[in-house]
Amino acid sequence: MTGRSRTSRRTVLTALLAGAVSVPLLGAAPASSVPATALELPRPTGHRPVGRRTLHLVDRRRGDPWVPAARGRELMVSVFYPARSSGGRPAAYMTEREAQRLLELKGLAGVVPAATVAGTLTHARADAPPAPGRLPLVLLSPGFSVPRTTLTALAVELAARGHLVAAVDHAYESVGTEFPGGRLPPCVACDRVDVDEATVVRGRAADLSFVIDELTDRRSTGALARLIDPGRIGVAGHSIGGAAALATMTADRRVRAGVNLDGGFFVPDAGHGIGGRPFMMIGAEAVHGPGNTANDWAETYDRLHGWKRWLTVSGAGHFSFTDIPWLAEQLGLPDPQVPLSGERGWCITRDYVGAFFDLHLRGISQPLLHGPTSSHPEVGFHRP
Repeated sequence: MTGRSRTSRRTVLTALLAGAVSVPLLGAAPASSVPATALELPRPTGHRPVGRRTLHLVDRRRGDPWVPAARGRELMVSVFYPARSSGGRPAAYMTEREAQRLLELKGLAGVVPAATVAGTLTHARADAPPAPGRLPLVLLSPGFSVPRTTLTALAVELAARGHLVAAVDHAYESVGTEFPGGRLPPCVACDRVDVDEATVVRGRAADLSFVIDELTDRRSTGALARLIDPGRIGVAGHSIGGAAALATMTADRRVRAGVNLDGGFFVPDAGHGIGGRPFMMIGAEAVHGPGNTANDWAETYDRLHGWKRWLTVSGAGHFSFTDIPWLAEQLGLPDPQVPLSGERGWCITRDYVGAFFDLHLRGISQPLLHGPTSSHPEVGFHRP
């Protein structure tokens, strides 16, 4: 295989897994750099203050699929939870080195200051004392090559509503995840020409099951484990993280409910074996609507036999379900190819994902999930 063909295959694979990674996400960047400005994630609608702790977890029972010489499978996990108060030090969005790597991926290095992105206000407090109670656990898995931080707004929203949320970074699958000691491993999986989507999906499912093991074990996480109700566990993910959500449910009966945010499923017979457990698919209408027979949503949906929803959002892009468009618009860099605004994409993601987990993990009735509404005209329901 020539160097050029390797590069071509790598670009195609990355675009396939992440949706549009090879295309600038934030629109056409101006030639001069964007002035530094204070960025802020959306304020959560829940009434509870939110704390955040960061964990470094290592599964010594498994080797890393991308770096066999690594001593176990390493994960970085941001845990968000209802806190006793809103006081204390604000939790950082990401480190400057992580922000620089993400900006390089998006073609914005030298255009947007890394310090500006890293300093984004998250509405969570670092290491705040957790409020007492027994909470549902929701795990979040990001898209291929992008870090867990791109799902921070969703994590804070769910925590403010009364969930404990664990956003997971999978080693060597992100361009910018900093590990203890200042290590910033490369995205080895991004450069592998022989990787296939199923390998990523199954590996992430094993990662998420391990995170559940650790978070529910008091010997590992102490006070955090005491907060978790092990009978109420959900999982959601963006892009290939959404495929991992369903694969985790298939492999791990502890997971009661799951959501796929605009991702394909990639594995044979996806959805088979989860029984009557609820699952929701929500994605861009242009890609995941019933009229597009190139995706695997229809066949996967037909294998689901419990509560299920297939929702599409008109005007949405692949990253409309993450923090990226919200922050891009604050920087004056909206994506001209995506009609849906970052604010509207966030509101739809917040409302539907929040409603799903409030219904299935907290038992709170959610009329929003019954069918189309005038308050959310962009959202279409398919095969009810």
